[in-house]
Amino acid sequence: MEKEWIAPAEFTDAENKLVEEFIEVFRCPPLIAKLLLRAGHDSTQQVEDFFASQLSHLHDPMLFEDMDKAVTRIVQALENKEKICIYGDYDVDGTTATALLFLGLSRVGAQIDFYIPHRMIDGYGLSLSSLDAVKEKGASLIISVDCGVNALEEIKAINAMGMEIIVTDHHNPKDELPPAYAIINPKLSGTRYPFQHLAGVGVAFKLLMAIYDRLGIQSEENTLKYLDLVAVGTIADIVPLTGENRVFASIGLQHLIDKKNLGLNALIQISGLNQKTLDTNDIVFGIAPRINAAGRMGSASLAVELLISREEGTSEELAESIERHNSLRQQLDQRTFHEACEIIDKKYKNMATTSCMVISSDDWHPGVIGIVASMLVEKYYRPVIMISFKEGFGSGSGRSMGDFDLFAALKHTEHNLHSFGGHKYAVGLTIYQEYIDRFENELTRYVQEHLNMAEIKPPLPIDHELELYDINSFCLDWLERFAPFGPANNRPVFSTQGVTVINYPYNVGRNHLKLKVVKDGIHLDLIGYNLGDYLSLIKKNDVIDIAYTLEYSQFGSKPSIQGKLKDIHLRK
Repeated sequence: MEKEWIAPAEFTDAENKLVEEFIEVFRCPPLIAKLLLRAGHDSTQQVEDFFASQLSHLHDPMLFEDMDKAVTRIVQALENKEKICIYGDYDVDGTTATALLFLGLSRVGAQIDFYIPHRMIDGYGLSLSSLDAVKEKGASLIISVDCGVNALEEIKAINAMGMEIIVTDHHNPKDELPPAYAIINPKLSGTRYPFQHLAGVGVAFKLLMAIYDRLGIQSEENTLKYLDLVAVGTIADIVPLTGENRVFASIGLQHLIDKKNLGLNALIQISGLNQKTLDTNDIVFGIAPRINAAGRMGSASLAVELLISREEGTSEELAESIERHNSLRQQLDQRTFHEACEIIDKKYKNMATTSCMVISSDDWHPGVIGIVASMLVEKYYRPVIMISFKEGFGSGSGRSMGDFDLFAALKHTEHNLHSFGGHKYAVGLTIYQEYIDRFENELTRYVQEHLNMAEIKPPLPIDHELELYDINSFCLDWLERFAPFGPANNRPVFSTQGVTVINYPYNVGRNHLKLKVVKDGIHLDLIGYNLGDYLSLIKKNDVIDIAYTLEYSQFGSKPSIQGKLKDIHLRK
């Protein structure tokens, strides 16, 4: 789907003065100074902090309202040799958070175990069906990670069973909080904690920092030890890579390169990644899908076992098992995607008047519908809910687009749902089949009332209009300092008007477009992932407009500059 390019706003006189100041202070190219300002850095101090991610930039974990209470209870459990059970979620954020607390508390002598719910049996988060298993482990204290803030009935049941629970979570809380011993969540109303965008593993890390500090073992070495896990969970959960998350990602990626965790090392090797040049893309497209595959295709406990493994042979065996799960997951992804597209094409004849899509089947594997929903949003650019039914009861996943709040939409229609959770752009739900039609009708009305149909054409913000002769390794080296890239700190997108295609475009891999363009005598190699449909529309000597990012290609004997296409505008 062709995107609507949003040109950058003109700088004011005051902003132009700041650009000149950046150029003078940092001796950077004008392009870099402008990009820094467009990214929201409006002082030299902010720029210095941006380029130098340090542990000193992390906030005091005691700013969480219940942190003191939580730490006191955990230290009491350590002293009394109580059994602690870490209760995680089955995605990357949940499994890395579980591994983090398991390893971190094991170091201080905790009697500890973990429980990850089974996607098919227990469903998302804390579930009543799992509590007996946790009780059988002998736990008197549960610490939830990446879940629990909305588990009202489940936590009442935990209390009734004579156990206590400390909730660590980052999801949006509903109006009524559960009666947990303590709740640590940066999104709680009235919180003093200054950064709301932590992933679940980030919240768990904050708890571990506070425990270590209370025990008097806080040091930079201890703080750094598990940042590879924090980086993987944070990057995989697609939270904004700003503030503390940027610190986690920057330092944690370096720890991945330094091979601190045996399980992650084995996963990197089996993924075929270059450990010396790991970046956020490698996490999102290489490591994260494999960790997720364990929970989607079988049990996510396998992923936790990998992440806490202490023997190289065991790590390699577990990584191979996860790789087999991932291969099966990829096959199911493609089959389910094609089936979903067929349903959509039959059900929604006029896409121009379609505001959202709710589709269901008795044949879909619940473990892949979240991935496929994201693929459908990419294809149709509409909010999508996919539901897998079994014996009249459905588990669903939803994905949003633009600025539409899908969590708020589900909250509006929650009387039709058995349960739901998530956040603005990604939700999970359960529903009885008899409510599906009413749910879809009410959801559709809500979307029509709250979604600006003008947003239906995907916007593509352009950071800078660039000429090819402005592209050089000096600028690109500066651009690489903006890494790690991710939400709220994406690679800058450039546009260039009127480039000429100088070769015969061709497709590589799975629908990826390759071509070379020229303007003013300067050539640029381009690759467009999932843009292979343009092959029939572009030919040699055509003049086109391109939107792209820039990076080094590692193919060949030495790195070369390559453009990664985001969109193409054909000239009529």
